[in-house]
Order: sequence, then structure tokens, then C-alpha cells
Amino acid sequence: MKDIDDRTRTELEAAAFRRLVEHLRERTDVQNIDLMNLAGFCRNCLSNWLKDAAAERGVALSKEDSRTHVYGMPYDEWKQRHQGEASASQLADFEKTKPGH
Repeated sequence: MKDIDDRTRTELEAAAFRRLVEHLRERTDVQNIDLMNLAGFCRNCLSNWLKDAAAERGVALSKEDSRTHVYGMPYDEWKQRHQGEASASQLADFEKTKPGH
């Protein structure tokens, strides 16, 4: 990627981000706690990073709007439709590995 100009690199990274978001929207069976335990980030992290990037550029983006973008629907609706209760094992794993962000 070192030979790619900055604009093309940004476009490629944006396309990869959009593909990741679409993949996570389709994989509603994958719970956020599973993502956190395995990868150290989840859909909420992605929405926070999107909001942070907007703020760095002086773009107003609410937490609700950034979550809606990542989840493909309002966060509360996604939780109601797709989020299950975390098991004792998932919670224990989270306590061992939870990132500091």
C-alpha cells in the first residue's frame, strides 16, 4: 500500500470499513460480547470511532446517529431484536480480557 496515493488509500479503507459494517449488520447472531472477547472491539466501538472521526473533522454526529449507521437501525431496536443475555462464561471472559477503552 506504500505506492498508493493518499486519496486512493482513503477510498480503499473506507470501502473496507463499509464492508465490515455490512458484514456485522448481516451477522446478527454474533453478539457484541463475543466480538469484545475475541477481538477487543464491537459494534459500539466502531460507532464510537466513527463519531470520534467526525468530531476530529468538525462534523456533528451524535452517538445515536453513529450507532444507527453501524447497526443499520436504532441501537435500542437492534438490542431488542438481536441481543441476548450474556452467559456467565461470556461475562467471565469479558472481565479477563476487557479492553481499557
